[in-house]
Amino acid sequence: MSCMVKICGINSEDAAMAAMSAGADALGYVFFPPSPRHISLNGATTLTERVPDSILKVGLFVEAGDEALENAIKAGRLDMIQMHGKESPERVAEVKEKFGLRVMKAVSVSTSDDIDAAAANFDGVADFLLFDAKPPKESILPGGNAVSFDWTLLTGRSFKSNWMLAGGLDPDNVTDAVRISGAPWVDVSSGVEKTKGVKDARRIADFIRAAKGY
Repeated sequence: MSCMVKICGINSEDAAMAAMSAGADALGYVFFPPSPRHISLNGATTLTERVPDSILKVGLFVEAGDEALENAIKAGRLDMIQMHGKESPERVAEVKEKFGLRVMKAVSVSTSDDIDAAAANFDGVADFLLFDAKPPKESILPGGNAVSFDWTLLTGRSFKSNWMLAGGLDPDNVTDAVRISGAPWVDVSSGVEKTKGVKDARRIADFIRAAKGY
């Protein structure tokens, strides 16, 4: 068992260095001001200077306009755009064509119907599907809520798009999550933090070790 790992919510040099040294395959920058993991354009530029081309730089956006996307792409030298709102398949295709980057569409999951709908609407349109748990009603954040869903909903599924599993993952459960879901990628944010928005180097290392089966 082994999979690729994205550490999301990277907003400091310490977090970036911890993720890269532990073997992360992708770093996620959150360009969404309500989030405690939000990073500024200047912050993204500074961090990206330290990130080798071999590591994917993913920008997370919630229903962002073209100007916001363009500014962040330049600042963070992004390789992929993660659309984490209620964007339509048409918007996903439009962004892919306009910016020439891979696009990942996040999908909120609580039942198998949610996965069926994502497959019908976004599979093959987005380069990646990100299956995340539906946020609690009281949360203003579309992700990073430390909530998981039933991983067996993904068991045996296949998609045209590549895909990631997210939602409530941490160093203690990621091995089971990958085994049960068959996820080729996992994405974590709150599960490797010591306080909200502040990453913990040891938890990052433990998570990547568990996900990759070291």
